[in-house]
Amino acid sequence: MLAIRMQRNGRSHYPTYRIVVQEAQRHPLSGRVVAEVGNYNPATKETTLDKEKLETYLKNGAQPSTRVIRILKANKIALPKWVKEPLAKHTKAKHADKLRKNQPKEEAPAEEAPAEATAPAEA
Repeated sequence: MLAIRMQRNGRSHYPTYRIVVQEAQRHPLSGRVVAEVGNYNPATKETTLDKEKLETYLKNGAQPSTRVIRILKANKIALPKWVKEPLAKHTKAKHADKLRKNQPKEEAPAEEAPAEATAPAEA
């Protein structure tokens, strides 16, 4: 089975990715790539895709990774119905009661000394 996935490229702390088609059992860095179908730069969000090659491999059954699915949707490339949609992230804080935003707000102490000085003294 073929997979469409991202292969890391670029220098340290500044990654760029190739979007490649390769065997699903192979590691992305193995070097055995069937075809290179695009590039993605996460710093500038710039993508270049070969739409004809992508559509050919998608029709032949290549399964894109979740990140590649998002990139293809952003570039308005039609995906087949059998492509598994990425699940929405459901994150929940483990100890929500300990979060600062869920703590009761402390009231600022009222300064009584200036208030007494400005009040008229009764004799």
